[in-house]
Amino acid sequence: MTPAEPAPDPVPWHARTAQATCAALATGPDGLTQDEAARRLDRFGPNELPPAPRTHPALRFLAQFNNALIYFLLSAALAAMALGHVVDGAVILAVVLINAVVGFVQEGKAERALDAIRDMIAPQAVVLRQGQRHVIDTRRIVPGDIVAVEAGDKVPADLRLLRARGLSADEAILTGESVPAEKTETPVAPDAVLGDRAPILHSGTLITTGQGLGVAVATGPRTQIGRISGMIGAVQTLTTPLLRQINGFGTRFTWFAIATGALLFAFATLLRGYDPLEALMVVVALAVGVVPEGLPAVITITLAIGVRRMAARNAVVRRLPAVETLGATSVICSDKTGTLTRNEMTVRHLVTAAGLTAVSGTGYAPQGGRLAAPDGTAAAADPAR
Repeated sequence: MTPAEPAPDPVPWHARTAQATCAALATGPDGLTQDEAARRLDRFGPNELPPAPRTHPALRFLAQFNNALIYFLLSAALAAMALGHVVDGAVILAVVLINAVVGFVQEGKAERALDAIRDMIAPQAVVLRQGQRHVIDTRRIVPGDIVAVEAGDKVPADLRLLRARGLSADEAILTGESVPAEKTETPVAPDAVLGDRAPILHSGTLITTGQGLGVAVATGPRTQIGRISGMIGAVQTLTTPLLRQINGFGTRFTWFAIATGALLFAFATLLRGYDPLEALMVVVALAVGVVPEGLPAVITITLAIGVRRMAARNAVVRRLPAVETLGATSVICSDKTGTLTRNEMTVRHLVTAAGLTAVSGTGYAPQGGRLAAPDGTAAAADPAR
């Protein structure tokens, strides 16, 4: 019997009975055979989130030069060499190169540290295959596998419970609730929200009490946590405040130097009668002289020191500018589960003796009004109290 794709039916897994779930996945109480598990592994892929795309080392090194100030320094170095100021140009190029090497090496160390951490974490799970218990790598779990969990285990995949004994799970990473959710094998309504899906154990959550046996209904990126990971991966990457300031300074400085040089060149040739070539050499020499070639190196060294201090506190920073962003953070709003929040509560409905009244408003802002009167008719937009 060929297994169906995860959730092929409009009826979600939490609304199905255990028998219907097993039938849809072509499995049973004894689990899959080893051959069938291997075929499904080839079909559905490993039970892991897709890794973030890696940047080629050459591109990562070239990215160190992607800065308006660096562009100006390189242009000034080339201009200095073209006019015979070889020493000045070489010094500028050396500073820029050292700055790029330091950033490249630091990012490489962070990548290797994160890879080492991932390799150290090799979670395993207990599955039933052909009626026998096997301890396997969680990456080899496939839809249809019968998985056993107990207190202290991390749920390896999205499971539809077949049996539960005093089972509860900490689902704070998905729902933000600090209290563990009780789990049973009884189906719930199809439109039940995530926190009310009692017969489902979600991948990545932690079993706090009891024991359970469930069938894997989703693995890898098809799990609930996998969908969240996909949404996070689609978020646009923003430039850090420090890089924005450096780029802004570099852009302004470049235009200022060009404008000043043009004015000096016009003054020297038109008003003072200098030869155009001599005037150009003087203008370029002045531009090279005002170049802040030490600024990128100072910034990189300062950030590298911050990264070393973070590493001493067991915090791995992948990119140097992220240290400045973290250092500029003054307030972190977090509730008891660690969920980031603005700590604002908003009233949506008022219950009085006259009935239920809907109101508008956001947070602590003193704006809002009644949306509906107790009798259901539209209300005038007067301030909500």
